[in-house]
Amino acid sequence: MRHLLSTRNLSRDDAVRILDIAEDMADVATREVKKLPTLRGRTVVNLFFEDSTRTRISFEAAAKRLSADVINFSAKGSSVSKGESLKDTAQTLEAMGADGVVVRHPSSGAPQTLAQSGWIDAGIVNAGDGTHEHPTQALLDAFTIRRRMHGSAARGRDLDGVSVVIVGDILHSRVARSNVWLLTTLGASVTLVAPPTLFPVGMGTWPADVRYDLDAAIDDVRPDVVMMLRIQAERMRAAFFPNSREYARVWGLDDARTARLAPGSIVMHPGPMNRGLEISAAAADSTRSTVREQVANGVSVRMAVLYLLLAGGGEV
Repeated sequence: MRHLLSTRNLSRDDAVRILDIAEDMADVATREVKKLPTLRGRTVVNLFFEDSTRTRISFEAAAKRLSADVINFSAKGSSVSKGESLKDTAQTLEAMGADGVVVRHPSSGAPQTLAQSGWIDAGIVNAGDGTHEHPTQALLDAFTIRRRMHGSAARGRDLDGVSVVIVGDILHSRVARSNVWLLTTLGASVTLVAPPTLFPVGMGTWPADVRYDLDAAIDDVRPDVVMMLRIQAERMRAAFFPNSREYARVWGLDDARTARLAPGSIVMHPGPMNRGLEISAAAADSTRSTVREQVANGVSVRMAVLYLLLAGGGEV
C-alpha cells in the first residue's frame, strides 16, 4: 500500500487486513510500554489546512507509538497563510525528508493531487479532503462495529449481514461517503437518512438505500448500527432545514428513538457532537454509544495505516 486516499478502491481483503493489523496495534496499548520500534528513523508530517483536534492528535499519537518523528504543520501562521502553494509546501516537506504526510485540506482531491504530482516522494494519507472522503474515519468506524459485533473473535471477520443507518448531513459529509463504500465492501447494508435538501446530486451511483423518514427507517430496517452525523453549519451557505428545533424533532436521535432500537444495536458519531441537535445527551452517553471507543480505536487504526504505508507490511 503506497497511499491511502479513499475507501472506494479498497478491496475486502485489504480492508480486513488493515482491521486485523489494527487489532494487533490495539494490543500494544495494553502493554506497560505502549510503543513499537517499527518506524524509528521515519518522519511523519501532519499537514493540516483545516482545524482539527481528534484526527490530528490521533495521527500524532499513532506515529509516536510507532516511534516515528512527528512534525505538526498548521496552515494558520505558516507560509500557506501568506499565499504559498500546495506544490511549494510539498517541496519544502520533501527537502525536510518527510516519509509520510497526513493531509487534511478544504479542497476535495488535494491529497490525490499531492500523491500523483511527483512533488514529493512520501506516502500520503487522506485525513479528510473537502466533502470528498475521510478513509481512516471509516476504517475506525468499521473496526468499532466489528469489535462490538464479534468481540474477541473479530480477527479475519467482515461485516456481512450488518445493517447500518447513517443519519444527517450527507451532503457535506466526507465521513458518510467513506463509510458507504467501505461498509458495503465489507458486506454491510447501508441506509442513508436525511432531509431531501441534505442529499447530494447523483445518489443513484451510491451503493446505499435513501430514505427521508428516520422513524420509518428504524422500524423497517431494524438497524444494528445507527450512525449520526454532525450538522456542518460552517459549510452551509443557505437554509437546508427550517430551524434546529425542527431538525432535532424529525431527524435527531432523541431518547424515544433510542429506546426503540433493537437490543444489541449501537449508536455511533464521528464527533464533534452537537448534543440536543443530531443526538440527545442520553443517547450519546448510553451503553449503546461507541463514541469514546471510536476515539480510542482511531489510534489503533491509524497505527495500522502508517505501518502499512511506511514499513511495507509484514508481521507486527
